[in-house]
Amino acid sequence: MDNLGVIPARLASTRLPDKVLRLICGKPMVQIVWENAKKAKLLDEVIIACDDERVKKVCTEFGAKVQFTAKEHASGTDRLSEVVNPLDIKNVVNIQADEPLIKPQMIDSLINTLIHDKQIQMATLAKRITNLEDLSNPNVVKVVKDKSDWALYFSRSPIPYQRNKEAGEASVFFKHIGLYAYTKDFLFTFRNLAKSSLENIEQLEQLRVLENGYKIKIIETDIETIGVDTPEDLLRAEELLKDY
Repeated sequence: MDNLGVIPARLASTRLPDKVLRLICGKPMVQIVWENAKKAKLLDEVIIACDDERVKKVCTEFGAKVQFTAKEHASGTDRLSEVVNPLDIKNVVNIQADEPLIKPQMIDSLINTLIHDKQIQMATLAKRITNLEDLSNPNVVKVVKDKSDWALYFSRSPIPYQRNKEAGEASVFFKHIGLYAYTKDFLFTFRNLAKSSLENIEQLEQLRVLENGYKIKIIETDIETIGVDTPEDLLRAEELLKDY
């Protein structure tokens, strides 16, 4: 097996309890994510990593391969690492269980990037922001990148700040989409790094990579997604999925 997709599905959530099991268009959110991931052409297998028997039961009933993982994991990356550790694989994709609008071609684009450029150890997605409300929403993470599409910084604040709106080039803002692909080796390099100061300030795990001098490749997509963190997000996701 070369390419594995893992969906960390933690049941506990402060802002939206039991959110991975919340129904969207009549299905548990985690099922919608799994069904989309299973359509990715470059994934050899998709595993749901959970820490609660209720999630395991629901996922098993709709046919998913499920692995029970330790409850004490602090992040989805830790849960991902437990699944990946004993497996002989090359690349792994961390697929967020609260991103029901993720499409299979988004997953394939990340895997394809790792396959064809061996210098890339980690890649993620970004989309140009068209809804200006996203700029001021701290739940929508923004990213800036260099001319070679390497990430410069991720933030919950609107970046870059356009100081003079009347002169110079207008700012282009990018929304980060929380879908990550890693080589197996780099996943464990990342996991073994100590938490960084910027990570603690922004509460964004990917900043640990940049602060330690590693690079993240940004792949641009034109597909709109939504991360479900609140009841309002749930309703918006359902509306968007009707036209999916």
